[in-house]
Amino acid sequence: MRADQLIVNVHVYNSYYKRFEMNNVAVLDGRFLYVGPGGPELIQADEVIDARGRYMIPGLIDIHLHIESTMVTPETFSHGLIGCGVTSIVAEPHEMANVFGLEGVQEMMTVSRDTTVDMFYAIPSSVPATPMETTGGSIEIEDMDVLLATGEIICLGEIMNYVDVIRDPECKTNQILQHIRKNYPDLVIEGHTPKLLGLDLHRLIYAGIDSDHTHQSIEGLQARIAAGMFIEIQEKSMTPEVMEYLIQHDVAQHFCFVTDDVMPDSLVEHGHLDHIVRKAIQMGMRPEDAIYAATSTSASRMKMTDRGSVAPGKVADYVLLSNLEELSIDQVYKNGRKAYDGSEPYKQERVIGQFPPHFYKSVQLEKLGVADFTIQLSDPKVSGSGVEIAGEGEHQCRVMMVKDGSTFVEEHIAPIQSADGELLWEQSGYAQIATFERYGVNGNHAHGLIGGDTIKRGAIATTYSHDNHNLLVVGRNREDMILAANTVISSQGGFCVVEDGKVLSHLELPVGGILTEEPLAVVSHQVKELRAAMLSLGYVHYNPIMSISTHSLAVSPALKITDHGLIDVNAGKVVSLIV
Repeated sequence: MRADQLIVNVHVYNSYYKRFEMNNVAVLDGRFLYVGPGGPELIQADEVIDARGRYMIPGLIDIHLHIESTMVTPETFSHGLIGCGVTSIVAEPHEMANVFGLEGVQEMMTVSRDTTVDMFYAIPSSVPATPMETTGGSIEIEDMDVLLATGEIICLGEIMNYVDVIRDPECKTNQILQHIRKNYPDLVIEGHTPKLLGLDLHRLIYAGIDSDHTHQSIEGLQARIAAGMFIEIQEKSMTPEVMEYLIQHDVAQHFCFVTDDVMPDSLVEHGHLDHIVRKAIQMGMRPEDAIYAATSTSASRMKMTDRGSVAPGKVADYVLLSNLEELSIDQVYKNGRKAYDGSEPYKQERVIGQFPPHFYKSVQLEKLGVADFTIQLSDPKVSGSGVEIAGEGEHQCRVMMVKDGSTFVEEHIAPIQSADGELLWEQSGYAQIATFERYGVNGNHAHGLIGGDTIKRGAIATTYSHDNHNLLVVGRNREDMILAANTVISSQGGFCVVEDGKVLSHLELPVGGILTEEPLAVVSHQVKELRAAMLSLGYVHYNPIMSISTHSLAVSPALKITDHGLIDVNAGKVVSLIV
């Protein structure tokens, strides 16, 4: 029997028994042909690889992530993933969809077709995430039909607007769910159900949403598994209690590991899904079980029957490890061909102009000035529609309170002075947070106050603000806010950190205001500098970039801001700044 490749003397991971066995492996036409004791005497191969007793595992599969979270193009992302042993992903491009709608999804899919990593796509189900924000595009039911007709869609992406699913039978999200269940009954539907329990949780499952990737507690984990939900464990859910539960209970078929969002500097320094697997092993999980949760159950959840194990007929995506406990990656093979070797140079060339020209001109905002950062009492979003407030005095105001360790933002009520019809926010002890619609749709803007573990000096501006990606600015004084905002506007998107009239860091994201075409190594360095600059302003957070980026995420508790105003997330409504 002939084969293209024969790997001998290798400890092969058997997914079906969750154990390693010393065997030989043959590959033919990019798929595994044979796994067993037979060697060259049984199979004649064009290439023979002596693994010298190393370990072979299937290529890692990440079924819940957003490429835009790493701020790079799919080509650059693939380059980073291969070195981490990740060979297949399911990407949900709702960030680009919020900027360009259907076209945004289509273009992300187009530039992914020639990447080394197999990039499957999820349809963004919540664009916009709520009706309480303005975006550059939307995804409607007819758009979903267009995408599904391509045959390249693997699931319906996370249903984020869980509040409306429960409370409004006629809402857009429920119409989408009904359409999918009726016309595409076999399509996997992904969920986003933070903290939900009891009847509300069961109502979501009844609607067809049968997975959750949000921050898990033991109570929530048990409730979800007991109700038949599949759990996608990302790093923030890997608490000692949760990991101990997963280790001690027979729930291997009910969860997998995912990354969701990975910053570029973290990808370069710590890895990707391999980092999650490595951490699970360090926390006491058997390597065999941790690998299973990043390969077999991932593939099973997404009905990827052609991968996820080293077995006859499966796609020959595999990783050779020199140390199992440390998950030390030596080589990565894609479709039976070497894609990465840790002992060889692994460089990425810069490729520009991957997207249509108008993708580089998405920030339709004029330069901002002092008036744009003045909080007027006459603004209905400040005072409440139809309410007259005196021109000076003290007012009870809602304040967004940032807390390290979470992207959730709590609501706090504080007295703020006013004079001449303006809130004296610069003397209040709190920063201002402002957002400006940047697509040229309606010119909306809104103002709020923010405190807690946020900046104590200077200002930060960004168009990388989930999910609407309007211009978001946080600052302690108007001058720095103006400079930060206008710097981002001039570069057609990105991040800018300013203190005392000086730009400390500027990350340009010209593709849709959320991506860069710079190589991963360059972006990693830029993001590391950006993070340091944010922390230098007094930001106290494990991930200040993700923290500020989710201040406008109107489906994440509890008080957020969009161009429509302050959002009471749990109530699902716009509220005024002044109580």
